[in-house]
Amino acid sequence: MKYSLLCSGSKGNCCVIEGQEGILVIDCGSTKRYLTQSFHNIGVDYTTVNGLLLTHDHSDHIAQLKLFANANIYAPFELKGLPQSYRVMPYQEFRIDEFSVLPIPLSHDTEINVGYIIENATEKLVYITDTGYIKETDFPLIRDADYYIVESNHDPKILMKTSRPYYLKQRILSDTGHMSNQASAEVLQQVISARTREIVLAHISEEANRPDVVLEVMSSALVRYLGQVSIRAAKQFEVLSGGVMDEKRE
Repeated sequence: MKYSLLCSGSKGNCCVIEGQEGILVIDCGSTKRYLTQSFHNIGVDYTTVNGLLLTHDHSDHIAQLKLFANANIYAPFELKGLPQSYRVMPYQEFRIDEFSVLPIPLSHDTEINVGYIIENATEKLVYITDTGYIKETDFPLIRDADYYIVESNHDPKILMKTSRPYYLKQRILSDTGHMSNQASAEVLQQVISARTREIVLAHISEEANRPDVVLEVMSSALVRYLGQVSIRAAKQFEVLSGGVMDEKRE
């Protein structure tokens, strides 16, 4: 399994997951120009993907739905005017070709938001962003993955020093906002294992966080795994790829 995080943050989100026989895309935010160029750069034809998974209905996650009008689209909310769309429900597993997909509920300021646990015959990837917290009862589901792409949105001290309105700061800090660096680290401490190889910290605020701060918090929290696990901080507009593809898809 190989993944490419094309963009991550409040201005757009999109992740591509490649297996031996198929390709999945999670979210399709950003601009048409940026996404089409990024797909070209990673050598993936976005018109042939096996499925588009949506996490929630905020524009930075669904702005370019038209690019995938011919694909099977899976979402936790209703999609009108798209005949090849399917409603997904938390904890109800489904398959897309070689992939097993399990949506898990998250907590954000939208009617419903989900993260995805994606597995094939050999590997497991966990994708979670845009949530104020992760339920401890879901830790067994996300435990023991090869790859984690997990939100590490803000540093509370940096956030409070920004010029953002107080109500917005409170929203971000709330249970329906975004996970802080420390909150993300505390979750990862409890779910990563000897199997885990790569962690990507995602949806990092450009105003209320910094990559060096994120990595310092994570390195301190996960010190026992530093020789084993690659930990990287994603930027808003920069392709970040990882995973392993044993053989080329035909």
